[in-house]
Amino acid sequence: MNVEVWILVPVASLVCAALAAVLIVSVALRGCASRDRAGVLRAVAEVVRAVRGKR
Repeated sequence: MNVEVWILVPVASLVCAALAAVLIVSVALRGCASRDRAGVLRAVAEVVRAVRGKR
């Protein structure tokens, strides 16, 4: 396998994960009131941590 592939695959997966997290936050915050945003962001952060395996 090429060295470029060894570098490109992890970088591409990190970019995809970051894009997915941004889209989740955008969709979650679109319909909520301003007083609920902190709770929504906390819940999304918990999901992202769980998916990444940090929790």
